[in-house]
Amino acid sequence: MEALKTRVRDHWEKEVCGSRYARSRAGQRVDLEAMARERYRLEPHIPNFADFNGANGKQVLEIGVGGGVDFSSWLKAGARATGIDLTEAGIQLTRRRISELGFPEDAYRLTTGDAEELAFGDESFDVVYSYGVLHHTPDTKKAFGEAGRVLKKGGDLKAMVYHAPSVTGWLLWLRYCLLTGKWFKTPRQAIYEQMESHGTKAYTVPEMRLLLEELGFVEINVYAKLVFGDLLLNQRSEKYQSPIYRLIWALYPRWLIRMLGDKYGFFLFIEAKK
Repeated sequence: MEALKTRVRDHWEKEVCGSRYARSRAGQRVDLEAMARERYRLEPHIPNFADFNGANGKQVLEIGVGGGVDFSSWLKAGARATGIDLTEAGIQLTRRRISELGFPEDAYRLTTGDAEELAFGDESFDVVYSYGVLHHTPDTKKAFGEAGRVLKKGGDLKAMVYHAPSVTGWLLWLRYCLLTGKWFKTPRQAIYEQMESHGTKAYTVPEMRLLLEELGFVEINVYAKLVFGDLLLNQRSEKYQSPIYRLIWALYPRWLIRMLGDKYGFFLFIEAKK
């Protein structure tokens, strides 16, 4: 599991989450404003889900800050925010963003850290937030357990992990399993092997609800949502730059996918209390 965690760290050190949307043509410097703008254009649901506006004065922990777009939103809302990331690249990019926004260093805490071994005391935070992160760590249940440990009694957990069954999972299965003669593999195996860093997991609604119940969370709300990846509205990563992928992106039947509805969306949203 440590070897897998190293692979995950190496993957995200090379490309901070979301940075592909904000690089110059030369690919050198990340445009932080463009990165934030594109994140909330593709995922306009984030501010309401996170409830940034309700965070004033609260102790907030964000697990996996990535490029710091959401982390800076916590600070703008008046939260007393703490952030961790597995990678030094994510921490440095987030520090740059916060510095350019003019927040003093004593307004927040930011450090590298492991979601499975949080370096904080019990019941330290009013909110624990983790968006698109905990499905990457090898022991996801342990990470959710740590989130619960550091939450205050009555505190809020807000998280997103990947969902199965989903349109995105089927697309990955079609490309990397069916078309390569590995039809016997499942969409979840395709996600595990091909979706971002190796070892990425996806959960059904009942599986995630049971995991949270076993960890002692209450008032659990778990639901799937159709998102930009299911609709191929995202910018193509490096491995999808050939002409055939440009054609697929152009001809993709988004109207049909929308008709399927949120039931087969790739993002699984989690709201719960300690």
